[in-house]
Amino acid sequence: MSTLNIVMIEPEIPQNTGNVARTCAATGARLHLIEPMGFKIDDKKLKRAGLDYWHMLDITIYCNIPHFFEKNPNAAKTGYYFSTKAQYTHTQVQYPNNCYLFFGKESAGLPESLLYEHPNTTVRIPMLGEARSLNLSNAIAIGVYEVLRQWDYPDLLRQGKLREFQW
Repeated sequence: MSTLNIVMIEPEIPQNTGNVARTCAATGARLHLIEPMGFKIDDKKLKRAGLDYWHMLDITIYCNIPHFFEKNPNAAKTGYYFSTKAQYTHTQVQYPNNCYLFFGKESAGLPESLLYEHPNTTVRIPMLGEARSLNLSNAIAIGVYEVLRQWDYPDLLRQGKLREFQW
């Protein structure tokens, strides 16, 4: 099975992180949370957003960015940094197996030092110039599904069934 890693650096809003947890659970992506966070992991709002999916979630919490890179040394080689400041779009790159998609906190995005260190793998989701940014959980869902689209949606159910009718 292919591995996709979502890295949230210092998330601040529990509902966004709950939504991301649900996206990760539904797609098989691994979730990495880097502290400090603006909430406790047992926050009711966090759990409510993805309550019935927590048993499906592969989640790891790190005390800071250096701790994350210490535990995940390949992340620096296969990392993609999502930012409104990027020179490339998220569809202009090819995502390898076991890649890491990095997203920053809601109020400030990713640290510019990470962006500067990775100019060729910093990517942007296109939007109107007047828009400051997308909602974090929406941006992460867009990133996740672009990677999965490129990988031809491995191991994901591709057909649904009607409850009252048959196709």
